[in-house]
Amino acid sequence: MIAGFAAVVSFPAFAEGHLPHGHTHSRGEIDESHSPLLLQATYTGEVMSNVSGGLKRGSRYLDNLDIVAEADLEAIAGWKGASAHVYGLYNNGKSFSDLAGDAQTASNIETGVQAFRLYEAWIEQKFVGGSLRVGLYDLNSEFDALDASGLFIGSPHGIGTDFAQTGENGPSIFPSTSLAARVSIEPAEGWVVRAAVLDGVPGDPDRTKRTAVKLGDGDGALLVAEIEAPLPHGRLLFGGWSYTARFDDHTGNSGRGNDGLYVRGETALFEEAGDPAQGLAAFARLGIADGRFNTFGKFASAGLNYTGPFKGRDEDQLGFAVAAAFTGDAYKRAVPADNAEVAFELTYRAPVASWLSLQPSAHYIINPGADPTVRNAVAFGLRAEISFNILG
Repeated sequence: MIAGFAAVVSFPAFAEGHLPHGHTHSRGEIDESHSPLLLQATYTGEVMSNVSGGLKRGSRYLDNLDIVAEADLEAIAGWKGASAHVYGLYNNGKSFSDLAGDAQTASNIETGVQAFRLYEAWIEQKFVGGSLRVGLYDLNSEFDALDASGLFIGSPHGIGTDFAQTGENGPSIFPSTSLAARVSIEPAEGWVVRAAVLDGVPGDPDRTKRTAVKLGDGDGALLVAEIEAPLPHGRLLFGGWSYTARFDDHTGNSGRGNDGLYVRGETALFEEAGDPAQGLAAFARLGIADGRFNTFGKFASAGLNYTGPFKGRDEDQLGFAVAAAFTGDAYKRAVPADNAEVAFELTYRAPVASWLSLQPSAHYIINPGADPTVRNAVAFGLRAEISFNILG
């Protein structure tokens, strides 16, 4: 129904001390309305200001450039059922979390590293009832992803914090991805089964500006599976993930079992008469991660997304959401910490032209970074998104 879309020193040693997180995946894959070649660009610029609490007051300008190219290989080269996808990504590297002190990352375009990198590069082969993708792959483009929650600026509404925090350099999500193979099968109408095997360490944690594919060296693999089930006017996701490599726990001992589960769903609460694209949608998510290896052992989020809230503004979206990441007992024994970081967001997205949208947002973060020495933060943002087709 709805079309939508920090750093804390006690976290695992992510690149530049920064927490990987979810990102609004660039829109538009080739369909029957496009030509066999598609080239799109989207530039997102955002001013975020921390006006109270957190680590310090101040403002940051963050930006993100997506350049996506796709090719229908059947139409171009006669390769039946095949397509190719290449995705380039640029960010200016500014960080808002160094002001707010939050762990869940209030802006989903924050990277902490200035770089232009190859973000995705895969080939998809379709077959009866499903498809196979192989290459450099963002798992959050398909796994742990909903439409209604995609409106929000905050990173935990792209992928749950329980999952995003994991691994040596995060899972294969924004801004660093890894080599992967993904299979998707549709056994019945409305049902989808997805599974993927990914390199356990995306990129090169020692060279964060590079796109690197390095296999071996104890990296292991990340295994992910998800079942999508239909709901009345919505859908439900059941997912699980597990790393095969060993990790150090909060006591310094090495072990296996860094894994977790999540359940996530969305549904239309009501639709405007005569226009199913307008109305109110709700979403929610629960997730767990092994508290021996990770800062947060549990995660919960929920929100509302209203499309067309005002007469004559049919494509505008108004949303309110909350995301809570709960610290694990093992982490609290090792580090003085609060029980949770809780982030509230109120946002409004307004397309003002076919190529431009504006999105103000307000954020209230309780216990930023779950650090008892950091005061609750109040922040405001304004995002502008410019999108256009170069080809197709």
